[in-house]
Amino acid sequence: MNRRNSIRLIGGGMLALGGATLAGCSTDMPPAAVAAWARPRPDEPDLRRWALAHAVLAPSSHNRQPWLVDLREPDAITLYVDRERLLPETDPWFRQIVVSQGTFLELLVIALRQRRVEPAVELFPQGEFAPRALDERPVARITWRPAERPAPNPLFAQILRRHTAKVAYDTTRSVPPRMLAALADALPATSGLRFGGTVDPARLEPLRELCMASARVEVRTPRTALESLRLTRIGPDEIERHRDGISLMDPMVRAVTALGLFDRSQPPAPDSRGAKAAEAMFEDCSRSAMGFAWLTTDTAAHARAGTLRSAEVGAGRAYVRLQLQATALGLQMHPMSQAPQEFVEMQPHYDRLHMLVTGKPADVETVQMFCRIGYCAPQPHAPRRGVDAIIRA
Repeated sequence: MNRRNSIRLIGGGMLALGGATLAGCSTDMPPAAVAAWARPRPDEPDLRRWALAHAVLAPSSHNRQPWLVDLREPDAITLYVDRERLLPETDPWFRQIVVSQGTFLELLVIALRQRRVEPAVELFPQGEFAPRALDERPVARITWRPAERPAPNPLFAQILRRHTAKVAYDTTRSVPPRMLAALADALPATSGLRFGGTVDPARLEPLRELCMASARVEVRTPRTALESLRLTRIGPDEIERHRDGISLMDPMVRAVTALGLFDRSQPPAPDSRGAKAAEAMFEDCSRSAMGFAWLTTDTAAHARAGTLRSAEVGAGRAYVRLQLQATALGLQMHPMSQAPQEFVEMQPHYDRLHMLVTGKPADVETVQMFCRIGYCAPQPHAPRRGVDAIIRA
């Protein structure tokens, strides 16, 4: 939640000066780091590479982009988790990483349909991961055939426009209740997920408070704060080299880093100026939420069927459709990822989230995605790795 702005304050108190400007330092992303957002060549002869060029634009937790694809089988794409790109502290059971497989998979399917083929998705073709484990087996195998009646998805047009705005929303502009129904229209009736949301002021306040309280836990827990710090990319050289994680181009942050004063090897003290400033910025995002939307799955039913991981992939597929639909509607949607996290210190807030939005404990119904919605000006795209970086050798 608003990690780009908060990280510049969390790593040492001096970074509270991050709004200052230094002559000669541009705040624009290096062109190579955002080159993936350029429209892929319409005449690209390789269908798979063309579709993958859209799939790599999918959102993922901490912008880790934890995807690998195997193209050695002709006319097929096999998707794997890149196990070098996990989040062991904030996502110890890899739920968010598996959800991120779904966002990639759905953009891949939408793009393939745009090229007038009908994709077939086989989830976990060698068997499903255990609920709290990952292994070397594939997440999905995607094949396709020519479509007799091509049915391109209207959401395709939003893929290059989609972004996650991690800034305060306009609190003078309410979200009409009809927007919730319009968002839900993006979900197939057969998704097996439950969509919910609220713009009711009476329900918003406790959810805003929950967002702030859970963000404090992540900021004040040393190992989770350190995980974010280690994924922070500062300045054009680091951003272009990694093209993932949390990117900062703020001139003051770059200056402090150049002086060796931004320590990414130690977590900030909970009572430090930097940690307090980070919490204040999380509060700005939380308080400006003009509505919330969420996706849940039937935990008990999936546990009985052995499909808990499939449900997480499905949640990712549904989430990216919601965000594409929000883009089409001129609405912003930003995951509030703290309360749904499953590390031990977050447990009270995790439990409260489930009771606030479903009225059921997580072992009955799992909140897979929890997002704030509202309005703000368009924001820059985050860096992305290119197609070549995700192809398995």
